[in-house]
Amino acid sequence: MASTGLDPDEVDELARDAQDGDRDALERLLAEVRPRVLNVCRGVLPHGPDAEDACQEALLSIATKIGQWRRTGRFTTWLHVVAVNSARTTYRRMKNQAVPADPQEVGPLDRPDPRTTSVIAGTRLDLLEAMEVLEREHPQYVEPLLLRDVYGMAYADIAALVGLPLGTVKAQIHHGRKLVRPLLRVSGG
Repeated sequence: MASTGLDPDEVDELARDAQDGDRDALERLLAEVRPRVLNVCRGVLPHGPDAEDACQEALLSIATKIGQWRRTGRFTTWLHVVAVNSARTTYRRMKNQAVPADPQEVGPLDRPDPRTTSVIAGTRLDLLEAMEVLEREHPQYVEPLLLRDVYGMAYADIAALVGLPLGTVKAQIHHGRKLVRPLLRVSGG
């Protein structure tokens, strides 16, 4: 990990400088947070090359969208959400690009089962598929649920990040868990 070990206040300061247009600060910030972003991406996409792709996309998003950080919470909290979203986008892209082992074959392989397609091997398929279903029907539950149950973020931090009252966030996570639980049982069995 090539991090210089800045404390959270120093990371926030670098992020503020980068947000204010300091290109050197942006480069230092991206180098500093890369290991953290990669770890987040690996949490969703354990297959190394997939996580690396998602990490690169997340760093690009951070660089181009740093102005969206509202400075109300820690920069690393905002960064975490960007990294999770990048990993989920990478997963979706890989799923959509999945092809049969022999593209000339016709029949049941016309639409490959993503659980057996090597391009997405190592992915937390059960969880990602459940999140896809949840997002179609109740998109407001996805981000809080991922932040709490996958990344262990505190309820108060999630509430500050998404800009909702603490009680609303807790309710969204509770309802999201109720909806996802049966989906995980089905895909795990």
